[in-house]
Amino acid sequence: MPADPAALPRSTRIGYYLSNLFLRGLIGLVGLVPYRIRVPMMGGFTARVLAPLAGFDKRVRNNLALARPDLTGDEIERLCRAVPDNAGRSIIEIYAGRPFIERARAAPVSGPGFAALETARAANRPVILMTGHFGNYDAARANLIARGFRMGALYRRMANPYFNTHYVRKIEAIGMPMFEQGRRGMSQMVRHLKSGGIIAIVGDLHAHGGRELTFFGQPAVTSVVPAELALKYDAMLLPVYAVRQDNGLDFEIVFQDPIPHSDPETMTQAINDGLEDLVRAHMDQWFWIHRRWKPWGGLGLQSQAPDD
Repeated sequence: MPADPAALPRSTRIGYYLSNLFLRGLIGLVGLVPYRIRVPMMGGFTARVLAPLAGFDKRVRNNLALARPDLTGDEIERLCRAVPDNAGRSIIEIYAGRPFIERARAAPVSGPGFAALETARAANRPVILMTGHFGNYDAARANLIARGFRMGALYRRMANPYFNTHYVRKIEAIGMPMFEQGRRGMSQMVRHLKSGGIIAIVGDLHAHGGRELTFFGQPAVTSVVPAELALKYDAMLLPVYAVRQDNGLDFEIVFQDPIPHSDPETMTQAINDGLEDLVRAHMDQWFWIHRRWKPWGGLGLQSQAPDD
């Protein structure tokens, strides 16, 4: 999608502009409400108003029918509300600034991978943190930056160029550097990695040019570039997720075991399997609104790691 709105057709440009005005206005209005009320309020509004209007309910149902046909009708109905509720909370948290960052920084850390991360830092070994659209993935980034880890993150440009500009400013406020997906961003990210830095990548989207692996037992095209980079630069490949707690406001940062180096497909499948285990335990926290299993399209990472 072009970064310059002027490159878009006039009708598309107007639609994006109006959509941006609505979203920015809504976020600004909700931002006047105290944080403890604001977050669940935005979650409820997204679940009961925005999700049905945007057709997210249908997408959640379709994804669940494919991946979890064993679920009861009552559980599907619950997830049709709970999934967009978590998504709405995540959006307004990112725009909340300091209140969100303070809660993320205070989150406890668990799991076997954290000790491995500290060992890698002591050895100045590069680390690739793999996460997904689960809980609020920016909570883990904020937490680790507060602990003194030198980390950057790869992000995908939003289709709406007006809203993307504002969104990038907000995620940059959590921590820098940020690398936009694409040739230039990839080169910057590799330089950061080679210097012993840490990068975070959200890897649970359909990736054009990726490999057909599995997720919930279904074919899921997945980028293997993170694993290729880990092998090429002897980087630790480490899954980490921010699990939303029962109060809906706090998090636990959960590190899984580092992924052993083998081949890109095996390593990436291990990441998919680990995320699947976590999602099965917290079905309402993964973004079932994504087209994870679509057989075509997408703007994922390319299938080969870049040259030096």
